Amino acid sequence: MDRSKWFFHPIFIFVVSILALGTSLILYIYWYIEASEGLNKVVNRFNLPSGQILTAQTWVVILVLSILVGTILLGMFIIFAYSQKMVQLYRLQRNFINNFTHELKTPVASLSLYLETFQKYELDRENQLKYIGYMLLDVKRLSDNVSRILDLARIEGKGYAAEFIWLDPLKLIERFLIKNRHLFVNCRINVLNNLKQPLLLRMNSSLFEMLMMNLMTNAIKYNTSETPTIKIFLRQKTGRLQILFKDNGIGFQKSERRKIFKKFYQIGSSDDMTAKGSGIGLFLAQSIAKIHRGRISAYSKGPDQGAVFILILPLLKKG
Repeated sequence: MDRSKWFFHPIFIFVVSILALGTSLILYIYWYIEASEGLNKVVNRFNLPSGQILTAQTWVVILVLSILVGTILLGMFIIFAYSQKMVQLYRLQRNFINNFTHELKTPVASLSLYLETFQKYELDRENQLKYIGYMLLDVKRLSDNVSRILDLARIEGKGYAAEFIWLDPLKLIERFLIKNRHLFVNCRINVLNNLKQPLLLRMNSSLFEMLMMNLMTNAIKYNTSETPTIKIFLRQKTGRLQILFKDNGIGFQKSERRKIFKKFYQIGSSDDMTAKGSGIGLFLAQSIAKIHRGRISAYSKGPDQGAVFILILPLLKKG
């Protein structure tokens, strides 16, 4: 923003408006009291009937005016807060578009390069298979990004299959890891079951797998160690099931603990463009948890200290 036009900034205008309105109220009350005292002196001096001159009650008028001005101030504050929220959402969306465009352009450029290589050169079978493997990875990357957008649209539009049945969450987790083991080849994943007995919860298996995928890929994506490690703990506490996902990733600041679940929010998502991903993975995971009447919380000791994501689901009685 042009520093020479700082006086056009919404915050400055809002503060000036509040000060002007407050000052006008104070001055009005002061002048009203002064006028009332002057009228009282006239009435007392000439022995006039006060009912004919002072028809209004001073403090009643002041109270009514104060309520009206307070209502105006509250309305102004709500409008200001809403406008600031919209500005923040616009910035997040802009960062999302910039980063997501980068996420789409990178594999497309890579695919284009490999196809040009096939077009210009005669490659032996070994090199063909190598480049085809790279191309398949780029295609999968594109597919994953498109799938996230479609998943977001389905969940926000209530377009998911709302079939909930009684399932064992431990078996769901084990089945997910077996089904997607090709995605976690270079990772160390341990599942620790601290439940005294198997539990059944009303769950949607496809949505739960989507939640798992976003939490797991998030733990791997934001990880700089040679061997990303994820420990999954299951425990029962006060009528709820807690599933903990503990990783050895980059962690985050305490101030970002709640922000990371907001739509389009990314750690480092400022103008330096250091953010990774699309900024909707954790938002999707939290939305799915809420659909299951649960929630996800996150903790970290700080940067490079890893993170813990806790999925909390209610234990409902079957029947």
